[in-house]
Amino acid sequence: MKNIENTQLKIATFNLFNYLEPPNAYYEFERIYSVEQWQKKQQWIINYLQEYQPDIIGFQEVFSVESLRVLVAAQGYKYFAVVDEPQVIDDFIYKHPVVSLASRYPIIEINAVKPDIELAKVLGLSEGFAFSRQVLRATVDAPHIGHCDCYVVHFKSKRSMLDFDDSNNSYSGEQSIIEQLKAQVAGSWGSTVQRGSEAALLMVDIIKRRETTNHPMVLMGDFNNTLADGVLSHLLTHSLRFASTIDSEAYLAKYCLYDAWHLFQTLLSNENDELDETDKIKHKALTQNEDENQSKTLTRNATHYFGASSSVLDYILLSCEFDASYHDSLYEVSHYHTYDRHLINPIFDRDGESTDHGIVLITLTLRE
Repeated sequence: MKNIENTQLKIATFNLFNYLEPPNAYYEFERIYSVEQWQKKQQWIINYLQEYQPDIIGFQEVFSVESLRVLVAAQGYKYFAVVDEPQVIDDFIYKHPVVSLASRYPIIEINAVKPDIELAKVLGLSEGFAFSRQVLRATVDAPHIGHCDCYVVHFKSKRSMLDFDDSNNSYSGEQSIIEQLKAQVAGSWGSTVQRGSEAALLMVDIIKRRETTNHPMVLMGDFNNTLADGVLSHLLTHSLRFASTIDSEAYLAKYCLYDAWHLFQTLLSNENDELDETDKIKHKALTQNEDENQSKTLTRNATHYFGASSSVLDYILLSCEFDASYHDSLYEVSHYHTYDRHLINPIFDRDGESTDHGIVLITLTLRE
């Protein structure tokens, strides 16, 4: 492959965490970055981009769209996509951040994904159902693979949809606890229903789009949920209960998404199986001795920490064109990296204005 250009494609998902240029405030009037804090946050983002050089980046928690557009353009990202704008109240207080995408390669089409309202009603959802944050679909003209549909999401958070009114002074201590408990149980379930419904309706739209265009697909973002607990597991549906085996084997894979982490681990496992015992020992030593931020081990690093718990909330899902086991695939997931030192070993001078999420970066390598 010596004479072939652009044999690698890097894709990242990056939650920017309250990206808002001062003197504007996020959520409440006192939440405003100082000029120094903002410059520090900007530089932290630049440092990451310069060190890891992703080609396509899906961003979440964007308030200052133009500031981000200027920042990434200066780092070589000529193409930028956004389909929504944050809500502004009282002239300077911002709510409801948006998602965006930056690319080194041309973006030829930009759309906001709209839920199928008729299907939503069939599922028992309201006629006015909407994504909590608009979903971005940007079609990128990527090397070797051509037009690729890149979806950027920020699904509904686990935060309760119901707020407890603590201004009612008539509550006794026990009554206050009871009302808080009811609000949390019902409100948390409401958020779960919203998040799962967003994922299901988006996946249906992705399948429809695939049927129409046959474009390769990338779904990336902050899912606010693990993929393993059932709420979002339908994003990785790989089998059908009543379809014939012949039809499933012939057609199903084309319409499915695959977790980039699992594709990477499968590739590592297959490579390891092909080595003899001496090579396996050398391979193990090499992968274990990489720097602290490299994910060449079989352990998946968390992307978010809350108290004593940790979880993977940020994902990149791929269509079969990026699955090395698929007969017509063009790329394989040759590397998977979670940037998390600001979470597990923060240094204030370096990480004081960073983000509360890890950044997931995958490297796709053109297959020989």
